[in-house]
Amino acid sequence: MILENTRWNWWRLRRTVIFTAGSAGAGPLRRATRTVPIVFTNVPDPVGAGYVDSLARPGGNMTGFSGFEYGIGAKWLELLKEIAPNVTRAAVLRDPAISAGLGLWAAIQSVSPAVAIEVSPVNMGDADEIKRSIAAFARTPNGGLILTGSALAVVHRDLTIALAARYRLPAIYYDRYFAVAGGLISYGPNIVGEFRRAAEYVDRILKGEKPADLAVQVATKYDLVINLKTAKALGIEVPPMLLARTDEVIE
Repeated sequence: MILENTRWNWWRLRRTVIFTAGSAGAGPLRRATRTVPIVFTNVPDPVGAGYVDSLARPGGNMTGFSGFEYGIGAKWLELLKEIAPNVTRAAVLRDPAISAGLGLWAAIQSVSPAVAIEVSPVNMGDADEIKRSIAAFARTPNGGLILTGSALAVVHRDLTIALAARYRLPAIYYDRYFAVAGGLISYGPNIVGEFRRAAEYVDRILKGEKPADLAVQVATKYDLVINLKTAKALGIEVPPMLLARTDEVIE
């Protein structure tokens, strides 16, 4: 009986696939196991982070979906300037404990001189820390916010949107649901679609395919969403050319 249970448990272990979202989960899992298959989503640079050998041939026990590359950070800054030309300063809210927080900050910082916006990092911690940091930043005029993706960004979604409204700070977010919840503008991939495709990868691995042979897929389409109600509350008139490029307008 003990032998049979051992065999059964070993078979179950062989049939296990771990799913994780974001760098905060992928990093610890990478360190924990090099054998159990792992499917990830929302990891911006899996090659640079050392999770896979290459996008086409991951080569190990991890594969998945890279929702965006670090270069999208530069696009966020450009869009912020386009929708709010008076912005000359931007606080970049990021989680410095994950690779995405550091990589996106570097991309945003590299383009800031070209768009005439001075950027400063704001490390995301608990709610009180975020409140203090944004309140201090808002004391000087012509400020804006950029929220980069992380688990902490999701946890503090409502707080961040509320603080942007309170201090009248134009803000750009990395995902549509921030704009739906009252944020000014968002630009990013369809995260829901990534989760659906990740489920397909999990199914294929459970049926016998190896993560090493399943290419990491990178988003090819990004959605631009603008909340006109929020723009009106901030006294922002959205440029017609920007509005014409918008995938979704929330009124």
